[in-house]
Amino acid sequence: MQGAQYSSNAYRFFENILFSCKPAIGTNRQLKTYQKNDIKQHKYQFDFVIINSINPRTMTKFLKKDQLSSLWYEIDARNAVVGRLASVISKIIRGKNKATYTPHMDSGDFVVVKNIEQIKFTGKKFQNKKYYRHTGYPGGIKETTPEKLKEKKPGVTLKLAVKRMLPGGVLGKKQLTKLKIYSGDNHPHSAQNLKVIELDKLNTKNIVRN
Repeated sequence: MQGAQYSSNAYRFFENILFSCKPAIGTNRQLKTYQKNDIKQHKYQFDFVIINSINPRTMTKFLKKDQLSSLWYEIDARNAVVGRLASVISKIIRGKNKATYTPHMDSGDFVVVKNIEQIKFTGKKFQNKKYYRHTGYPGGIKETTPEKLKEKKPGVTLKLAVKRMLPGGVLGKKQLTKLKIYSGDNHPHSAQNLKVIELDKLNTKNIVRN
């Protein structure tokens, strides 16, 4: 009986669409006669499409907050390319590596990156790439390069690359907090049962080989 209800609703929906059209040639009476015949001819085809698309059994089921669970991953950034590493991290903290990926929810996992001081840029980006910011005052635009940032804050370049791969707004800010960046091999998250991700096994281009 539920299918019959969807069927009648589908019939009214397509009937309204067809009757809203106006012909370029001919009278309205001729158009309505043609539309009624066309609806009767394709009625069962419309019913079949709508029933299959609106049936609750076939609708996508989203996760609820009490069903969310997060894992912890560890990535060694030694000789890793910044952009390729950022793409791997962004997929994990967004939850795109899961079959239960839900775009509007924070269903991603945590990522711990170590040895960030040994990260690499391809080509001449390390010296020539520019990062811009503005103080808010007239003429207050500032620029810097990855080479200068590495001396003060070596993890900023990777964090900026990941940030630009995340959605804007509150959700993107919350997901970015799941990225933990550290210099050296030591970090305070060793008790989280970390799963190690080897970048060179995902793609050989992820690592710069000297």
